Amino acid sequence: MINIARNRRARRVIVGVAAIATTALLLTGCRGGGTTASSEDKASGKGLVIGWSQRGISGSDWWKTLVDGGRSQASSVGATVDVLDANGDTVRQNADIQTLITKGVDVLVINANDPIGIAPSIAAAKAAGIPVVTVNSNLDPSLVPDTFCYVAEDQGATGALAGAVAAKKAVEKFGSTGEIKIVGIGGFPGDVLTDLRFNGFMKGFNSVVSADPGITVNQLPTKYGSWKPDQALGPIRDVATANPDLKVVYSMSDVMNGGVVQGLQQAGIYGPGIILASYDGGMVSVKTMQDDPTGPLQADASNQPWDQGTTAVKMALAAYNKDQTKCPDKTLYIKTTVVTPDNAASYYKADDTYVRAQDSQ
Repeated sequence: MINIARNRRARRVIVGVAAIATTALLLTGCRGGGTTASSEDKASGKGLVIGWSQRGISGSDWWKTLVDGGRSQASSVGATVDVLDANGDTVRQNADIQTLITKGVDVLVINANDPIGIAPSIAAAKAAGIPVVTVNSNLDPSLVPDTFCYVAEDQGATGALAGAVAAKKAVEKFGSTGEIKIVGIGGFPGDVLTDLRFNGFMKGFNSVVSADPGITVNQLPTKYGSWKPDQALGPIRDVATANPDLKVVYSMSDVMNGGVVQGLQQAGIYGPGIILASYDGGMVSVKTMQDDPTGPLQADASNQPWDQGTTAVKMALAAYNKDQTKCPDKTLYIKTTVVTPDNAASYYKADDTYVRAQDSQ
């Protein structure tokens, strides 16, 4: 009986040791294998594991560039990024974030598909003690206190850059007296992005033309193209046909520019009588200005996805180190620029899809 009891106790010890070893092995695996980096190493970035939940990647060069910028910055400091793509599905994104939490990542970077829909994930990350950085897409204000930092461009200020350039070009081309008709085309009615980008554009435009009291600005009702070129064509064609004296067109995304140009062409007014401004900083638009400096496209405000990605990873490291001074207001706007025919050559990089800050090239 004594031997049987001893054997049972021995088996329990063996099973317990095996369970502990298995758990340790799984936890090691969550960190990518090998030995786990120390807290001191991770404080400098070495061995830091960043879980990145992306709202979408497939079919979007912008989102791909955002993630590539993050991966590049992580690699430069010795960190790794584990990216999961929700493909535009909020339910899937919540599941992805839970997967990253279960893996034991050190920090989460989230490009949210829905500002309030990921509330369960923010709560789960807080419960797990994992800091959260959001990028590109903002969260509902109720969730912000439980995050470390939101990284994006200031869309109003960025739009204003394009507006100021468009106004200067308009004064040069059309003179300091008379009417300037403007139309903007954005995504959807009530779309916050559209409102921010257009209001910013008009603020920049009016700041310039206000110096010439002889100019009257006639702001036509905003058109909507669902952020797609084929959907932008019809509305621009219709407004240009009804307003052959249209002078300035502002496309709130480079993605729509192909449809905008076709719409203006079909209305018969595309050419030297039109100034086109845009938003995104896509390399196709930069090349257009470089190759045709006197053409309609005269300004493209850049929101720089690469720089948003690199900054998000920098904030992830700051979050791990609990250094709120790096993002004191929980919002960090990257420095953006506007590309014009005058500086297009300095920004054009054939291998890139979107403009980067010149000090990051």
